[in-house]
Amino acid sequence: MSLRDLEAGQLLDELERYLGCPCQRFGPMTDDAPIMAAYEAARRRGEGEGFTPVLIPADPILLECLLINTEPDCEQVPQDLERTVRFRQKILATPLPDGDQCMEELCKGVEPCGALPEEDLPELEDSGLMGYWDFGVPRQTEPLLLAEIPVKHPWEVFAWLPFGGWNECLDTLTHMALHRRWYERYGAAPAVVTHDVLECVLPRPVPREHAAEVAREQYGYCADIVDQGMERIELLAALVSKSSNWYFWWD
Repeated sequence: MSLRDLEAGQLLDELERYLGCPCQRFGPMTDDAPIMAAYEAARRRGEGEGFTPVLIPADPILLECLLINTEPDCEQVPQDLERTVRFRQKILATPLPDGDQCMEELCKGVEPCGALPEEDLPELEDSGLMGYWDFGVPRQTEPLLLAEIPVKHPWEVFAWLPFGGWNECLDTLTHMALHRRWYERYGAAPAVVTHDVLECVLPRPVPREHAAEVAREQYGYCADIVDQGMERIELLAALVSKSSNWYFWWD
């Protein structure tokens, strides 16, 4: 059966089967407060129990990407779960590339950004996580899973959710290397994954003195957030200094 023929509930079934870890399921809702309350509770538990919570919408293209990356030539169900387990074991056992070198390569040609004068800064607010919203009418959340990914370190989430490797979206090991670097420096941890969106949460915004450099890194990592979004790296730097959420989107 083609994944795109599945209903939302069936997609969540297949995603849960693929993940092979405890999951909490949420239907569409116009207020995401229950989702965020459950997510924050899972974050607190995860610190002691050794897992990283991630919110994963019912996204057939995401599941296709996951299956293709773990089960080449497979774009339909049923899944070969043994192959998926072997893939994760292999990824977790593979030494990661140097995160600094990866970032340096990505940022080649990206000029450092200056600070905007205070009078030119727009009113920027922390808008919360957005990747699980369906922005149709009425505005509501997508059906989704709150998955307890059983990894010791947040950057290892990508061994369970290898969603990249296409267009400008990076491969799994590079994602892991860069996110290890960002976690060790700023505490950034993956929080929402779709086929083309990744969001991270931080314990606090990036200090203002580091915001310009982090914005440059984010542009090197995911140019679409500027080129098809904020349009100026300086605006991204201003947001980075105020928000405890990071948003990436690959067109």
